[in-house]
Amino acid sequence: MVAFLFSKLLPLLVLPLGLALLLLLVGLVCRRRWPVGVAALLLWLFSTGLVSQMLWRFVERPWQRRSAADAPRAEAIVVLSGGRHAAPGDSRISEWHDPDRFLAGLELYRNGRAPRLLFTGGQSPFQAGLAPEGELYRREAMSLGVPPAAIASTPPVRNTAEEATAVRRLLPGAAPRVLLVTSAFHMRRAQRLFERQGITVLPFPVDFKARASWGGSVVRDPLMWMPTAGGLDDSSRALRELLGRVVYRSW
Repeated sequence: MVAFLFSKLLPLLVLPLGLALLLLLVGLVCRRRWPVGVAALLLWLFSTGLVSQMLWRFVERPWQRRSAADAPRAEAIVVLSGGRHAAPGDSRISEWHDPDRFLAGLELYRNGRAPRLLFTGGQSPFQAGLAPEGELYRREAMSLGVPPAAIASTPPVRNTAEEATAVRRLLPGAAPRVLLVTSAFHMRRAQRLFERQGITVLPFPVDFKARASWGGSVVRDPLMWMPTAGGLDDSSRALRELLGRVVYRSW
């Protein structure tokens, strides 16, 4: 649990908000103005949609969204966790952060791309009351008509490396072919980690954050030049993914 906590906290020190706070502290302690100016510039730049969109395009390259009918066939469809959270209330209902991964996995199965639909049991040690996501996905898929025999979930896992190891245990044999479903920005790292487990990966990225050119120019959108909390969050998430690639050597 300690290692998990540090893996979440340490990157904050080198992300825009953490760096800005450190610069402000330096300016306060050393009574210098330039750290304050650099901190303000750093926050403004990474809070704009223009910068966050540039970062998203970089981390999502070269993936493009495609239909399930155009996907290749595989032995299994693997859907990574990352879309549920515990909603307040005595009913103990979990709600969606983003259903793109789950819906894409379901669509691939219904299009006959693979006979098995595998989910990963993502679970934070700090949210023990929330069932592993794989179990939530499995129940949801069965309620939508997927046969129970076609669905499986890994035991609880905490990160992508553990997901890859757990999925490999569910797929005996040499170099099983899987359609890997995860967010586009996360696909590169996930693909590398799954391949290291001897799995042949057919990427099926979803949940794109970069705006397509056919949706309108980002540069010509005046709102993209305005600093927002959402822009800062987007930039930080993209940079965090780049840090993850460095740590796991998954370029």
